[in-house]
Amino acid sequence: MNIKKATIIIAILGILDAIYLTIIKFTDNKALCIEGIGDCWTVNNSSYSEWNGIPISIFGIFAYISIILILTLQNRVKFLVDFGSIFVFGIALTGFFFSIYLTYLQFAVIKAVCPFCIISAITMTIVFILSLTNLLNYQRETNLDQN
Repeated sequence: MNIKKATIIIAILGILDAIYLTIIKFTDNKALCIEGIGDCWTVNNSSYSEWNGIPISIFGIFAYISIILILTLQNRVKFLVDFGSIFVFGIALTGFFFSIYLTYLQFAVIKAVCPFCIISAITMTIVFILSLTNLLNYQRETNLDQN
């Protein structure tokens, strides 16, 4: 399986996870937080679970959708042929650092861990690693073509 396909598959998993977190947030349904596996409810109801009234999971959904769209259109749109790998890397890097921050908040500040948030951090980390690998491969191929 190539890097682009693997990234899309992981991003789809990330979207599904973020959608689940968004459903929990909007429905305020504690039963969706599986008991005995962390403390999803405390994390999802903390002040850190929103930014200006927008659930953080919504930003995750948009990040993953953006990554999938760029990768899907990369071979069809000239601009994305040249810059798509950089954009995907930039989105993934931002998401990766934000995931580190959110994971820190869970452990150090909120003192509760949401397993679905950890899944999101893991998927974004994998997307980041794949995007970095893809970017390095693209740069290597571009340098070879120029020589």
